[in-house]
Amino acid sequence: MRVLTAPAKLTWSLRITGVRADGYHLLDAEFVALDLADEVHITAGGHGLSVGGPYADGVPTDGANIVTRALAVTGRAAAVHLVKHIPRGGGLGGGSADAAAVLRWAGVDDVAVAARLGADVPFCLHGGRARVGGIGDELTPLAFEARTVTLVVPPFAVSTPAVYRAWDDLGGPTAEGPNDLEPAALAVEPRLADWRDRIAATTGGRPVLAGSGATWFVEGQRDNALDSLRSEGAAVIVARTVR
Repeated sequence: MRVLTAPAKLTWSLRITGVRADGYHLLDAEFVALDLADEVHITAGGHGLSVGGPYADGVPTDGANIVTRALAVTGRAAAVHLVKHIPRGGGLGGGSADAAAVLRWAGVDDVAVAARLGADVPFCLHGGRARVGGIGDELTPLAFEARTVTLVVPPFAVSTPAVYRAWDDLGGPTAEGPNDLEPAALAVEPRLADWRDRIAATTGGRPVLAGSGATWFVEGQRDNALDSLRSEGAAVIVARTVR
């Protein structure tokens, strides 16, 4: 059995530069990998997917899980057990990170193969810090920068496809902040605005939406200031960038 680390992905900035004829959105983004990570336990020749860990609830163990599709792409048989430390539905790329770990285990490093699984998988396959273009399949490595962030994951998830559909329906807004998906995410899940405003009032800084949400993040270690949000079901996590 091999145990692989699957680091979370944080969207530091995101601009949507266009939409292809097939409906895929074109990105110009900066992604960074975090020390917040799942563990992916892989036993070659086995079968089945199981899930444990603090954020296992709601994670599918059938063909709906991207890990099963990643295994199919590799043509390898294996039993996989995920230990979930990355909250589900928070826009932190947990599923993509798990799929990328499976690809690494199988020796697959082709970005085009990774992109067939999802827009975040190519970055998660290589990690570090990168400028990401195209539909996630164009990676330009960037120099590592040590950063600390505090993540606040509300007790609800936001559907990524729904956010992209809302972005289209809104006419393709450009956000005032660094994430063009923020207006669409707020339209899909209005409760996000309340969480954003409370985090801002507590920390004195404007939080940034991670990808399509529902996670907000602020720079620096602010977990003590935000500790009260845990009583409302939020996850408050201090994370650091990794190479």
